[in-house]
Amino acid sequence: MANIKQQKKRNRRSLEQRDRNLRYRSTIKTLFRRLDDAAVSGDGDQISARARELEHLIDRASAEGVIHRNNAARKKSRVARMVQKVGATS
Repeated sequence: MANIKQQKKRNRRSLEQRDRNLRYRSTIKTLFRRLDDAAVSGDGDQISARARELEHLIDRASAEGVIHRNNAARKKSRVARMVQKVGATS
């Protein structure tokens, strides 16, 4: 355990950041699964709503430094491909 006040604060902040990062990454994965389920059902309104929500969360995670901007771009591209693929088939 740290004895220095600043290191104690740094440890505390690291744990808080870790929790925040895990929450973002987990939520992104969950929303991807929900988007995939909506794509299987073929409901256009639900697909667009899920995609919009997911892209917003990806942007926020990238802005806060939870995921790298290239990772965010790759995920958003994946969302767009899923939406386009479903839109083309419906």
